[in-house]
Amino acid sequence: MSFFMWYRRSIALLFALVPLCSVGSAGAQAYPTKLMRIVTAATGSANDWGSRVLAQELTGSMGQQVIVENRGGLSMEYVAKAPPDGHTILGYGSAAWLTQFLRDSVNWDIARDFIPVTLAMSSPNILVVHPSLPVKSTRELIALAKARPGELNYAAGTIGAAPHLASELFNAMAHTNIVRIGYKGTGPSVIALLGGEVHLMIAGLGSVAPHIASGKLRALGITSAKPSALAPDLAPIATVLPGYESTSVLGILLPAKTPVAFVSRLQQEIARAVHKPETKELLFKAGVDANGTTPDEFVAFVKNETARMGKVIREAGIRE
Repeated sequence: MSFFMWYRRSIALLFALVPLCSVGSAGAQAYPTKLMRIVTAATGSANDWGSRVLAQELTGSMGQQVIVENRGGLSMEYVAKAPPDGHTILGYGSAAWLTQFLRDSVNWDIARDFIPVTLAMSSPNILVVHPSLPVKSTRELIALAKARPGELNYAAGTIGAAPHLASELFNAMAHTNIVRIGYKGTGPSVIALLGGEVHLMIAGLGSVAPHIASGKLRALGITSAKPSALAPDLAPIATVLPGYESTSVLGILLPAKTPVAFVSRLQQEIARAVHKPETKELLFKAGVDANGTTPDEFVAFVKNETARMGKVIREAGIRE
């Protein structure tokens, strides 16, 4: 199934959800009937943290215990093969739909094996530099990088993760050659930047905010398309590079053929959970926006990301 067909199916699903809201509760009462699992990335990752927030909220509202199961890069294949009964849930970021561009083949097909539920959360990243780098704005960084092609470098952890692809998108749009220095995750990357081993990185707000506040790192811009309340003093990189946008997300998907009523129930409960005042405050303090989109909006996001970042991956020759 193509992304276009998946998109069409999600629109049909969206309209199908409307009458379900006014129908009696018979379908909803049949789900869930047992323990539910959100299968996600490695322990300690942003996807893991977001999934745990959801698990805690959903345990109360769904009437069954919801746990988090960390399966890392095997998550997609595992959920794709799970029974389509709504009890095994995929909670993952862009790797779920971009890994196909990083490998010769994968053991799942995002359009064939999954049905979209919601884009639950999103988080813009921050462009930060070591204070020794003589730049105080995104524009100055681009000018320096062009004057010193191949001399500046950036830290990034997992190949194909948001910090890596955000940096390569920056290179592509700014026509710069800032070289990647690989580390085993965001934590080691931040430590390297703090120690002056590398010049800059694009990282999640939560991982660099304390160092920005202490003056150990200098923030130049935010990767959201528009100014964000999460970092109101930072201008979007898009003000210098029109169209630039890169966010880390937590998307929720179910195995294909999951009953529409179950998809509807889960989407509604997640949307309600992330928009609870106390949950929104928790997310905000962690540098995360609450979304809880419709399936249609989620697929539109995936289509856009696949087109934009797939092109960047191919042209930069990025491979796992």
